[in-house]
Amino acid sequence: QVHLVESGGGLVQAGDSLTLSCTSSGGSFSSYAIGWFRQAPGKQREFVAAVTWVNSDTRYADWVMGRFSVSRVNAKNTAYLQMNSLKPDDTAVYYCAATVGSSFSNGPSYDYWGQGTQVTVSS
Repeated sequence: QVHLVESGGGLVQAGDSLTLSCTSSGGSFSSYAIGWFRQAPGKQREFVAAVTWVNSDTRYADWVMGRFSVSRVNAKNTAYLQMNSLKPDDTAVYYCAATVGSSFSNGPSYDYWGQGTQVTVSS
């Protein structure tokens, strides 16, 4: 059983940067790909980014357009989502999730989810 905990959310201004962390306990962290998703009020959950078993293999939603960067440090059982040039539209609850599969942008393919961390971007 993998337990994921997100942290690092908060209230920032447009144009600011924020780094979210996803720390895992239980299971073998290095065996899972880690995905980041977000859900804004009244909207469906959407894929943000994923990092597979090695840092060199990352995936991003098209709308990220280079503003976000995903990484992981297996020795720390932690994955990160660095977000730059934040916009009010980035306001959402951000979730990390773990999967042994390869459908990285597909939420239902993930086996474990964190509780989420709120990111609010003011204009």
